[in-house]
Amino acid sequence: MLEVKRGSIGLKVKINNVSASLLLDTGAGGITVNSRIAEKAGVQKLAEHQIGGIGDAGASHGYEGFAENIQIGDLQFQNCYIDVVDKKSSLGEDGLIGADVFEHYLVEINFPDAKFVLSELPKHPDEAQEAATLDSDPAAVHPPVDRYIAPEMKSYDQVFRFGHMLLIPTSVNQKPFRNFLIDTGAFDNMITPDAARESTKLYSDSDVEIKGLSGKVKKVYETGDVWLFFGSFKEKKSLIAFDLSNISDSVGTEVSGSLGFGMLYLLDIKIDYRDGLIAFAYDPNRIH
Repeated sequence: MLEVKRGSIGLKVKINNVSASLLLDTGAGGITVNSRIAEKAGVQKLAEHQIGGIGDAGASHGYEGFAENIQIGDLQFQNCYIDVVDKKSSLGEDGLIGADVFEHYLVEINFPDAKFVLSELPKHPDEAQEAATLDSDPAAVHPPVDRYIAPEMKSYDQVFRFGHMLLIPTSVNQKPFRNFLIDTGAFDNMITPDAARESTKLYSDSDVEIKGLSGKVKKVYETGDVWLFFGSFKEKKSLIAFDLSNISDSVGTEVSGSLGFGMLYLLDIKIDYRDGLIAFAYDPNRIH
């Protein structure tokens, strides 16, 4: 069961039998916990490294750790790699869990019903069936496979997958499509200043504070109301604007914005990481 809170969703997890509440984040990769939870759970330290994200203060100090077991609902996984970061205040709850760790399943994030469901993926005709596992190592390299669109997924939208990130072509005010990150960990929809100037005006908005694993963002702007078009959906609302070049640099392609919790919480979302497919369902008769 998901814990839907203001601006985020949480997933109950046990790490070495220690309970933790992790933010379910489609914009993050693997599992990241703060040092307090890691020490309590007896996570084994393997190697120090820097962990970066949104913000202008630089990467956070952390390390790669090893957990003997992780339990999520009725599922139990052994021998898992996780990231541990010192700056626990930037994580929100006890840490983050990227939806990509469930990439061997069809992932459903049903916001209206507060449900998180994992189902078996359709068998790929050219691949041997493998046992589903927890893919907790964001640095793992996965060999490319041809996209397979099963008959029951003909209505799904195609997305571009770069590591743990899912980018969907999105148009702002019917301008040319740009790649936006699907990010349940972001509190609202966001856009880069350059992409915003192509289709609307920017206004200084010093009251909005953006903070991530790399600290606060110094320069934050806001647009007026704009129309967003992605898949078969359109939404009219204002956007938060700030520089996302660090994300674009890490991905290796331009990321012009993100679709965040402020809009995604209205939807029932199904993700097929293997084939780069996603489905958004919206029921206007539901109370959200």
